[in-house]
Amino acid sequence: MSRVITRTIVRCIHLALAIPILGYIYSPFDKLPDYAPATRFVFVPIMVVSGLWMWKGHVLRRLISKRLASQGVAART
Repeated sequence: MSRVITRTIVRCIHLALAIPILGYIYSPFDKLPDYAPATRFVFVPIMVVSGLWMWKGHVLRRLISKRLASQGVAART
């Protein structure tokens, strides 16, 4: 899978998870307990991870590729 497709998928996930969070923020006060657990434990963490991946994913990919390359060299010797 190319990086463009991966970034598009992550961006769509990030935007789709923003909708329930906006619903949580703008919902009537008496409906907040219904949304709170899902928002706190599902939507926000996934949104944070996808946002960090879009922001600094290139650094993580570079670190992983260097680590795999060094492990491959160590395994050959």
